[in-house]
Amino acid sequence: MVGPLVRALWSTTRKSISTSSSPSSYLKPFIHARAAGISRSFSVATATAAANATAPGGALDPNRLRNVAVIAHVDHGKTTLMDRLLRQCGADIPHERALDSNQLEKERGITIASKITSIPWKENELNMVDTPGHADFGGEVERVVGMVEGAILVVDAGEGPLAQTKFVLAKALRYGLRPILLLNKVDRPSVSEERCDEVESLVFDLFANLGASEEQLDFPVLYASAKEGWASLTYTKNPPDDAKNMSQLLDAIVKYVPPPTASLDEPFQMLVSMMEKDDYVGRILTGRITSGVVRINDRVHGLRHTDSGVIKIEDGKVVKLRKNKGMVSFDVECAGAGDIISMAGLKSPSIGHTVASVEVMTALPTVELDPPTISMTFGVNDSPLAGLDGSQLTGGKIGDRLLAEAETNLAINVIPGLAESYEVQGRGELQLGILLENMRRENFELSVSPPKVMYKIEKGVKLEPIEEVTIEVNEEHVGMVMEALSHRRAEVTDMGPVAGNFGRTRMTLTCPSRGLVGYRSVFSSDTRGTGFMHRAFMAYEKYRGPLGNVRKGVLVSCGRGTVTSYALMSLEPRGTLFVSPGVEAYDGMIVGEHSRDTDLDVNPVRNKELNNIRAAGKDENVKLSPPRRMTLEEAIGYVASDELIEVTPHHIRLRKRHLDSNKRKTMSKRPKE
Repeated sequence: MVGPLVRALWSTTRKSISTSSSPSSYLKPFIHARAAGISRSFSVATATAAANATAPGGALDPNRLRNVAVIAHVDHGKTTLMDRLLRQCGADIPHERALDSNQLEKERGITIASKITSIPWKENELNMVDTPGHADFGGEVERVVGMVEGAILVVDAGEGPLAQTKFVLAKALRYGLRPILLLNKVDRPSVSEERCDEVESLVFDLFANLGASEEQLDFPVLYASAKEGWASLTYTKNPPDDAKNMSQLLDAIVKYVPPPTASLDEPFQMLVSMMEKDDYVGRILTGRITSGVVRINDRVHGLRHTDSGVIKIEDGKVVKLRKNKGMVSFDVECAGAGDIISMAGLKSPSIGHTVASVEVMTALPTVELDPPTISMTFGVNDSPLAGLDGSQLTGGKIGDRLLAEAETNLAINVIPGLAESYEVQGRGELQLGILLENMRRENFELSVSPPKVMYKIEKGVKLEPIEEVTIEVNEEHVGMVMEALSHRRAEVTDMGPVAGNFGRTRMTLTCPSRGLVGYRSVFSSDTRGTGFMHRAFMAYEKYRGPLGNVRKGVLVSCGRGTVTSYALMSLEPRGTLFVSPGVEAYDGMIVGEHSRDTDLDVNPVRNKELNNIRAAGKDENVKLSPPRRMTLEEAIGYVASDELIEVTPHHIRLRKRHLDSNKRKTMSKRPKE
């Protein structure tokens, strides 16, 4: 069964041996094949589709191409849908949510970065882009929407369109895309045909409110269960056995998504939309070819826009062209207009720059991204326990890592500050928390300030970012949630029962971004884990005034050493502890939350006084409640303006900005900003 595949790989290997002396170059085909688990059927289908879709000159005929993005609210089923589409076309899927290949994506069950792959279908090549659903990763959606001509808008038939649905749909409509509406999870018992009609009407209203054209309002609708692996043009909960597949969705993509309008005869141009680094070939640039054909060894250069016009960044030649097919990445000899391709050979161009033939001096228009809404300051860890965990400690190494991140992720801005510190601007605490988690795993130690909202001043009026929040909770928790959000300057815009879920209430609110920082953990606690909350940036509006009381004081250590159970026993009545016996503490470290609104200095390292008298009852067992363990995102949302987070590979500690208690008292008397 694998004979033809092995022969094809050996043929590629012989060519590699003849042109390269490096062992890694001619072993790479076998490494890719083994790692990806290539199935023979998918290879044959891919080869057949490529042969039928080839235009003169070796590139794919643009009329046979379809570039499609899958967009949706978080947890509405995008990545599961991509799994089923790949499997429908013969790809070997090693596990569920196969495109979520990043370690953090696997652990958290979310999509963080956009993924591009292609699948063959009836002599056509479908380039599919899987996008994140969280608002914090909206920059990933913005930069790839410009690469495609169509989109599949996935909406949970039970939940309907939510905050992030509106965000991603607005991006698609702005680029003139005509989305295909896919109502997912129709196999659920609570979803009826009437509910699907209601959700379809809500989506239509959303299109109209976002200024969709008449052509965009006439969107096709399909019904699907991505988990069971089928899609249908008509409503059903149990299609016939021969229709339990994704054929109707794939046919709809070919029918409703227009092919790219591109010419193979014009000079080569490509806008870089994604970038990654490879240990073998250096910088890999990914984007859609706007015009022309590119081949291995072609002379190209990088261009970018500046205030003074278009300037050349670098001259070079194409040393490698790579394309994704299913779960396999392989090299190609050439690629043509309309196709999405990855190339290597240039060291300087990055996202938003243009790669073109040497005779072209016109740069393509860049993608406009929404501005960041919060910022945090990353600096060197200067606590007494610094250097015990990590190996990347200096400000220079921290700065190099942050600048490298900003180069591959346009939604993050890095501004160097004073004393080896860097201001990092992003979309939300989840996005910056993912960056910090990646740095922890790379053995970095650093201190991080609490997030600050980025304000604007227009015509003398202070503006702040406002987010749209969708909340669904049980009826008994509505009062508690409303009270908590009122302290955070939220305003209710809509409220009503959830269709098909008795005893559940859905609320839509607008709230300042600064009020939502740290609220997710409070919300989970208030609703006993039964509620869900989603948020998306809406607009900048007039400043709504200071927040109410949203956090209590903290217990601050006034001694250095090992925390003892004897000391914690007397501290438990004072509040909630964050540490357990045996942990190292130091002056200024936060060891718990005070039961009152003020901070309290305590000694968690106090030992029991010893004497030479043995008495009954002196050595009673100490029973302590389990401490509250904070995740990185919870810590980011918890700390106040005079506090810092100490991030190391093995520990997350909270501390005061000024470790000396006398210094803290002096600073507390200064007026706050």
